[in-house]
Amino acid sequence: MTARVAYFVNQYPAISHAFIRREIQALERRGVAVQRFALRGWEGELVDAIDEEERERTRYVLRGGVPPLFLAVLKALFTAPMRLLQALTLAVRMGWRAERPLPYHLGYLAEACRMLPWIRSCGATHLHAHFGTNSAEVAMLLRALGGPPYSFTVHGPEEFDKPQFIGLGEKVRRAAFVVAITSFARSQIQRWVEHEQWSKIEVIHCGLDPGFHDVTPSPPPAAPRLVCVGRLCEQKGQLLLVEAAGLLRSKGIALELVLVGRGEMRPHIEALIAKRGLEDHVKLTGAISTERLREEILMARALVLPSFAEGLPMTIMEAMSLRRPVLTTYVAGIPELVLPGENGWLFPAGCVEALASAMEDAVSRPVEQLLAMGEAARSRVLRRHSADAAAGKLARLFDGRRGPA
Repeated sequence: MTARVAYFVNQYPAISHAFIRREIQALERRGVAVQRFALRGWEGELVDAIDEEERERTRYVLRGGVPPLFLAVLKALFTAPMRLLQALTLAVRMGWRAERPLPYHLGYLAEACRMLPWIRSCGATHLHAHFGTNSAEVAMLLRALGGPPYSFTVHGPEEFDKPQFIGLGEKVRRAAFVVAITSFARSQIQRWVEHEQWSKIEVIHCGLDPGFHDVTPSPPPAAPRLVCVGRLCEQKGQLLLVEAAGLLRSKGIALELVLVGRGEMRPHIEALIAKRGLEDHVKLTGAISTERLREEILMARALVLPSFAEGLPMTIMEAMSLRRPVLTTYVAGIPELVLPGENGWLFPAGCVEALASAMEDAVSRPVEQLLAMGEAARSRVLRRHSADAAAGKLARLFDGRRGPA
């Protein structure tokens, strides 16, 4: 019998979480009933109509503020006091020497209390969380309260920066199974759990949306245009990208660079663009729709992403699926997908000279060579990152793994 699954995310829907939406939809195509739950996401602008639809289908734990959480804890106290005590003990243990102080973990317990009747009313037989941070802890506490078995997907890099302080090992031990999106991610989880736990760690690649890449092939432009897609934040390395663009312009090399995304680093990026006199060569688009994103990638010779830390960026996969090679760093799971000289360029993270050299090569290559690299990129990514194949693996795990009591 196919499991009824509840999905839990910190914020949903979100531009940066489109891969979660694709995963849910691929599961539903297989007949899996999926209920959506999130902490936040009921407010704010969305650029895609499909995300508006997802918002309508999602229940929000923090909607209504503190009173519903307080009432949920009271209900758990009167209906299942021993379960609540066990979950409270676990929450206190998770808060000991943790990244966040104890009140946060008590808050996670209250969130789990509020979710518990929702999970029961929808008949969910399994709870799956994305990211090994607080969403996984809420799922673990909900299990302690008497909820269904849980699992979670580890993406990185956040989970790998502070595994001991988020209790990653405890979350793995209590889970039915854990999904790692790359072999590198699996290895990082294995570092923090006993060998006996390794068998529950499954590598399942994030899947691509066929509707995104099933378009008429478009040759790369002759213009020296590159596009960077990603949140404007420190770990994505856009400041280094602007510095590299400045190096190329100082050598008289023609270059057009488009930065797609929004984030807290935008003012710093704009200031550096102005300081280097690159206003005519570097453009920032802000947040854009999926359709516009596809257009921006197709109008570029290649995608460039000079990340300092990563899991495996969806934007790399999307560019490759559109027959565009990728310039990016030797970080985390990226070398598992991007092969230097075959479907892209890899360079050491943080090295502006190596980045500039790769960019110069990409804008000067004959279009025929870029075409061959793009075809190789598409072939590799579609072979490894099918949303439907990934959903099939997940569905089997939801049905077959019940996990600790």
